[in-house]
Amino acid sequence: MFRRLVRLQGPLGNILSPDKVCPRNQQLRCAVNYSSALVEKRRFYKDVSISQSEGGLYEINLDRRKLKTPGGKLFTAPNEAMAIAVATEWDAQKDTLKYYTMHLTTLCNTALDNPTHRTKEQMISAALKFLETDTVCYRVDEPHSLVELQKNEWDPVLHWIENRYNVTIGSSSNILGPEIPKETKDTFRQHLKSYNFWSMTGLEFVITQLKSVVLAIGVIDRHLSVEQAVLLSRLEEEYQIKYWGNVEWAHDYESYELRARTAAGALFVHLSSESSTVKRKLMQN
Repeated sequence: MFRRLVRLQGPLGNILSPDKVCPRNQQLRCAVNYSSALVEKRRFYKDVSISQSEGGLYEINLDRRKLKTPGGKLFTAPNEAMAIAVATEWDAQKDTLKYYTMHLTTLCNTALDNPTHRTKEQMISAALKFLETDTVCYRVDEPHSLVELQKNEWDPVLHWIENRYNVTIGSSSNILGPEIPKETKDTFRQHLKSYNFWSMTGLEFVITQLKSVVLAIGVIDRHLSVEQAVLLSRLEEEYQIKYWGNVEWAHDYESYELRARTAAGALFVHLSSESSTVKRKLMQN
């Protein structure tokens, strides 16, 4: 359960360890902090709250400790909506902190610390590379049933994005994939420039999860639900499972995790673009 505070003064707490701070000039230690996000630790706080700083940003408070990033920065969210979502992740943790389930917190940390020191332009270029190997653009030659399945399931989404953005993408069964026209890449590059740095962080995350620019934009533009996009990204795998069976519980877990990560990334994109204040009723218990 968390609550909203106007301001809260208190000792700084580290996101990964309440008693250790990552010095800015020790990048190796920061890298260790990021990798240790996979480690489970005991919950060290009772209450979670958010407070607004003088600069208008929002902070997350664990009891009287202010949340910090793995890089040692004060954790700040750009708006109240994002702060509530992150606080909810921390409040939902039980006796053991499972950092690998806190996708919104992780995305915020990435945007704040920018551990790879990339610019937004570099992020856009990395995202667009997925267009050249997009999941929905690579088709098989056989068996016929899978060829038809890909056509029936992927073509409608491909046609939608081509019409919406007035571009040509196409598909191919060639190992090199379809040749994406320069005009198409330029159109998408210009579109991605409209995203701010935080939103681009979230969008790139969704693209890497689905291995598809087409499906990711479909989710962000609300043309596809997260469930639909995940199923389309796993179309061939689901086809193989239908014929050969699956490993008990393993495939279901993978699908669940992919849905969780994709949903978090899409929510992050929308929340990081949110400038209005969330209604007070959302803050109620």
